[in-house]
Amino acid sequence: MDLFRKKKIELNQTSGMKKELKTTDLIMLGIGAIIGTGIFVVTGVAANQNAGPALSLSFVLAAVVVILSGLSFAEFASRVPILGGPYAYLYVVFGEFIAWLTGWLLIGEFLLAVSSVASGWSGYVQGFLASLGVELPTALTGGYNPGKGTYLDLIAILVVVFVTYIVSLEAKKALRLNNVMVFVKFGIIALFIVVGIFFVKPANWTPFTPFGFSGVLDGAALVFFAFLGFDAVAMAAEEVKNPQKDVPRGIIGSILIATVLYIVVTLILTGIVPFTELGVSDPVAFAMRYVGHDTVGAIIAVGAILTLLTVTISMMYSLARLLFAISKDGLLPKYMTEIDEKHRTPKKATYTAGVVAVFFAGAFPLDILAELTNITALTYLILVSLGLLKLRKQFGQPKAGEFKVPFVPVLPVISILTCVVLMLRLQAITWIVFAIVMVIGLLIYFTYGYKNSVMNQQQGE
Repeated sequence: MDLFRKKKIELNQTSGMKKELKTTDLIMLGIGAIIGTGIFVVTGVAANQNAGPALSLSFVLAAVVVILSGLSFAEFASRVPILGGPYAYLYVVFGEFIAWLTGWLLIGEFLLAVSSVASGWSGYVQGFLASLGVELPTALTGGYNPGKGTYLDLIAILVVVFVTYIVSLEAKKALRLNNVMVFVKFGIIALFIVVGIFFVKPANWTPFTPFGFSGVLDGAALVFFAFLGFDAVAMAAEEVKNPQKDVPRGIIGSILIATVLYIVVTLILTGIVPFTELGVSDPVAFAMRYVGHDTVGAIIAVGAILTLLTVTISMMYSLARLLFAISKDGLLPKYMTEIDEKHRTPKKATYTAGVVAVFFAGAFPLDILAELTNITALTYLILVSLGLLKLRKQFGQPKAGEFKVPFVPVLPVISILTCVVLMLRLQAITWIVFAIVMVIGLLIYFTYGYKNSVMNQQQGE
């Protein structure tokens, strides 16, 4: 049994999808995926329970981890510009088994992100409808929880169905809506900054680290969730005009823009409202109401409802491309490799992603699984950093025009260590659930993937 058979880099291979995306599209895709629940939801709870005003330092630490990983992503994207992101990268350097584990981790991350954001979006919309005097039957307002009388989250299901349809259209059309929403997102963040800066009281930043450095680390382990999505850029490689230059720029550009916005918003947020009062689900809108600007708070709340769509679009787009890439290699059923004749998109992979996401978004209250999302992401980021070391050993230094990570092996090793530090801050139950998820992934590979793999068929010829 050859578990480590490797895929060759075939730069001239084609998937049949349109190559029409540029650097700007990729940065917008990355920002659309990154800036969502992190800035509009997680900031309040993390400041209140973990780091206090020092949450800005937590974001800096999390950003360092993400940027270090992003550098490795960028070099891989430049040197191995094929569809599948880290799944495809590690197939080239480590072989099929490690590639499958990475793909399985990515499927979990994207699926969980689509479903949980849809559930969070549903909560915002239900609150907005309630303010208009419209209330859904209790049974249709949340995931399966007989104790609370909820059985199905209808709005979460509807938003996943809508996003699935949008993503099944041409990539440019799907990302055009995403880009519009990103500008709306920039607008409401700018509104918060411009209005909020006049209500900052430096006294609210004292004490700056009420929970000590341990709290800053715990905050970083939680808000790491807010940076996930930059990997969505790598998933678009086969639809990019100049992937070797545009994909690295898209990855690094989206991370840097998101980092600056997170730090500025966090500083203003904790400067307006004492961190002890930030344990709310809509901290940015709450801060405006706190200083008497109810109208601005309402605008921000509606903007958040609209812009959370960008996260579901970006993640669904990435999930569909990932399923397509893994199915092309035979590790998942082949029907997901079909390209729609009209739109030149992997429609069946998109619909499959949508059906599974509808099930999770409608039936499960997934907000408690943010830590599981983090541990899956941190695990594959460690694999990517290890993969970069193997890439350099296997293929040597990058050629002229290709992105190059500086200070190898020092930076990849630091990246691995920082990921491990954040993972060790997560709860024991998270590790237990993570182990169960990985066992399921192993069962799928050994009962279906290995024997149906394209590599296995080639070896049998």
